[in-house]
Amino acid sequence: MKKIFLAFVIAIGFANAGCSQTPTQSASQADISFASSTHDFGAIPQGTPVSYVFSFKNTGKEPLVLTSVTPSCGCTTPEWPKEPVKPGATATIKATFNAAAIGAFNKAITVVSNAKTPSVVLTFKGEVKAPAAATQSTAPAQSAAPKKN
Repeated sequence: MKKIFLAFVIAIGFANAGCSQTPTQSASQADISFASSTHDFGAIPQGTPVSYVFSFKNTGKEPLVLTSVTPSCGCTTPEWPKEPVKPGATATIKATFNAAAIGAFNKAITVVSNAKTPSVVLTFKGEVKAPAAATQSTAPAQSAAPKKN
């Protein structure tokens, strides 16, 4: 009986020790803060890739490491810093969208890091419009006037 009681007390001690360390760890963690997590491109012409730069800051006390930056589809290409972002420093994530298909779009990029909030979703939207019709010459063709003899 004493062994069971002792095992129970030790288990509760470990559980409490783990809980008491969590606030200390989170207080010294990295933290990510975006200037804006959304962007509206508006109307863009088909076949013209567009890019937007999401700016962020490490507002935590430890270096921020982006472990993955994943787009919601293959039509979006993200570029992000591979090196740690120091506390207080700013950096950017560039998202390039290939406007191949006509119509409205709403895309997402999931950013995973060692921040207090480990996953953040960035979004952008817009509408791909058909390119304007090529202007063609509408001047009448010149014909040779009949010669008078």
